[in-house]
Amino acid sequence: MNQRIFIWSLTSALAGFLFGFDTVVISGAEKTIQELWGLSDQMHGLAMSMALWGTVVGSLVGAWPTDTLGRKPTLLWIGVLYFISAVWSGLAENVNSFMIARFLGGLGVGISTVAAPLYISEISPPNLRGRLAGMFQFNIVFGILIAFLSNHLLAGVGENAWRWMLGIEAFPALIYTLMCLTIPESPRWLIGHKDDLEAGRRTLQLIEPEVTDDELSRQIHTIQNASHKTSAKEPFWTARLKKPITLAILIAFFNQLSGINAILYFAPRIFELTGLGEQAALLQSIGIGITNLIFTFVGLWLIDRLGRRTLLLIGSIGYILSLGLCSWAFYSGNVSIVPACIFAFIAAHAVGQGAVIWVFISEIFPNQFRGAGQSLGSFTHWICAAMLTMFFPRMVTHFAPGSVFLFFMFMMVLQLIWVLTMVPETKGVPLEEIERQLGIRPADEETPAN
Repeated sequence: MNQRIFIWSLTSALAGFLFGFDTVVISGAEKTIQELWGLSDQMHGLAMSMALWGTVVGSLVGAWPTDTLGRKPTLLWIGVLYFISAVWSGLAENVNSFMIARFLGGLGVGISTVAAPLYISEISPPNLRGRLAGMFQFNIVFGILIAFLSNHLLAGVGENAWRWMLGIEAFPALIYTLMCLTIPESPRWLIGHKDDLEAGRRTLQLIEPEVTDDELSRQIHTIQNASHKTSAKEPFWTARLKKPITLAILIAFFNQLSGINAILYFAPRIFELTGLGEQAALLQSIGIGITNLIFTFVGLWLIDRLGRRTLLLIGSIGYILSLGLCSWAFYSGNVSIVPACIFAFIAAHAVGQGAVIWVFISEIFPNQFRGAGQSLGSFTHWICAAMLTMFFPRMVTHFAPGSVFLFFMFMMVLQLIWVLTMVPETKGVPLEEIERQLGIRPADEETPAN
């Protein structure tokens, strides 16, 4: 593998580390914040979901800076948002100030889910695209693990422990921002959006130094041709893009209706429902992070071998079994097996949806609409996550835990049916060729050079 591509992909993927850290770090502080400011369940749910509402907005508008300013400047400003949010959250004196700070961090998360996977997909060779774009997901789960571990280590530092839990994110945010200064712009953005063929050629030469001038010219022609065939003046919501639009919406919808974000956000509370004490529940949450990390490795190892569709099938079956067992355990009173079922659920997510979602969405849209398509998928993902996180505390208060897990299991049965009947395989296929497979481009157009 070209070392440059790996380093650039890793740098971009570090936005995922901050995404994972920012998303889960609140789990160690949420109960203290509720007690400190005397929040009702409804206000508490709003405060906890405020970062997700920022993520919804960020994912909705993320295509604009990604397409207009470029992939690199967008990634840089994501780091700035994370830094401001972390410092502000740690210093917040009331719930309103806290919610504004969390909202800003959420903006960074939302935009990162548009810009980072898209950037990596656009600089990656087809045979490595799954693993390289999947590094974004790996960094998400690594950030989740570090957040759980950080919360556990900081839990005993005193009454302001929650402030340190939230504020410490400023350090990795600053490092990531500085690293973004070293990456080049995406060649597909330079060629397809800016019409800067020479700059695009220089970046492509760095990505594939062994390629001849003639082969580079063919690649540039293919990218330029695909971009111009899909005119920027053409609206996004057209029948021609119906299939990728539907796929992006449904993969994001099912991702959240598995219950993954609710479980990550409220993991200590769920474990306390099984009778574990507060410290033991926090420690079990670290187990979630470790399980997520290990099986994300497995997912990334398999994604370019077995393919995206196969991993979604494996993950769907794992979801159904683990969520069904969780439901049975709560209904039958055998709650001692719940932690093991939760770990199995996390493993199924890491190998399936976790490894696939951001890679898949970044692959299925044509060059001119890739930013808008990534934004659509991200927006769907985060609006579902925000709604679920906002109402989850009320769900576990008004419904038996077994019923909540049974609902999530039913949604994963629907996902399995969807994968079997609608999801195509994109493993190892050049981005411009995927357009032809999905019916976006005529089948008789020239085959891309790589």
